[in-house]
Amino acid sequence: MSDTILDLLERNADHAERFADRFDDVQDAQHPEAVTVCCSDSRVLQDAIFGNEDPGYLFTCGNIGNRVVQRTEAGEVVSGDVLYPLAHTGTETAVVVGHTGCGAVTATYDDLTEGLSEPPGIEHCIGLLKPHLEGGVESLPDDVGRAGAINRLVEYNVDRQVEVLVESDDVAEDVEVVGAVYDFQDVYGGQRGELHVVNVDGETSVETLRAEYPDMADRVHRLWEY
Repeated sequence: MSDTILDLLERNADHAERFADRFDDVQDAQHPEAVTVCCSDSRVLQDAIFGNEDPGYLFTCGNIGNRVVQRTEAGEVVSGDVLYPLAHTGTETAVVVGHTGCGAVTATYDDLTEGLSEPPGIEHCIGLLKPHLEGGVESLPDDVGRAGAINRLVEYNVDRQVEVLVESDDVAEDVEVVGAVYDFQDVYGGQRGELHVVNVDGETSVETLRAEYPDMADRVHRLWEY
């Protein structure tokens, strides 16, 4: 048995000891306050970035590129992973979280500009992002370097995923959809690990968002208002 597995089991034992009495109210049902859709990057600790240690508080979804879409025979639809809590547990808030330096966005950018060769599974994931990022790649400013281009496309991708949720007939109109970017690279000028709100229900204007939501005005930032 590898040391990694033994370490994971030891960490789980500590977890079980700390959480033993935290499941009493959620053993038989869940009614999470929000569904969060984050990139599955190992640097993005989905519960920890919200300070969450309460079972039942967040319904967490993770995949490369923080996608809310999947392909079916009926075409592209909202992923069941994201739709389930919205449709069946009374959850009325969805938060799409991208992050600076996203590898999935980088790979999609490279595929759109140069072409890539990846294993089928990765190619499928990139293929889900490509149609949503094509417009962003075409609109990038000419004077932005590679890192700047990627981080602008991170915002663009969050916008497109929020757009899918807002426009889907499967998502109730009263569901609030928020898009944010998690920054651990000092891109936005705050502390590393801060979330920066870039989109609320499809609205992306920093000025408008700060005016409409004064309580979080200092957390609204964008690199790019295209």
